[in-house]
Amino acid sequence: MAGKSKAKKQPALTPLPALEQAAECLRTLAHPHRLRMVQILLRGRYAVGELAAACEIPSHMASEHLRLMQRSGFLSVEKEGRKAFYRIAEPHLANIMACVESRFGGNAE
Repeated sequence: MAGKSKAKKQPALTPLPALEQAAECLRTLAHPHRLRMVQILLRGRYAVGELAAACEIPSHMASEHLRLMQRSGFLSVEKEGRKAFYRIAEPHLANIMACVESRFGGNAE
């Protein structure tokens, strides 16, 4: 009979509502500057200006990207005077970036 085999039992499929949430998270990350910021932030906390310089974009653009990722729960922010320092709040970002770097050559400079 088709469909019946003695192969190992497959894990259950992820429910569609959870996949919808995953797709929304991936859409948030789907920008080269955001991916670069995550890559940098996985090394520690950084100020907006440092991240903007690393991405070669103006600080106001970096701030918009960072706010979007913060609203999505990926980042946390700490204010010190007039400076805002961001850090990773979602530990799974390390696995996502490892996948991206493995597939697209994270060791190339």
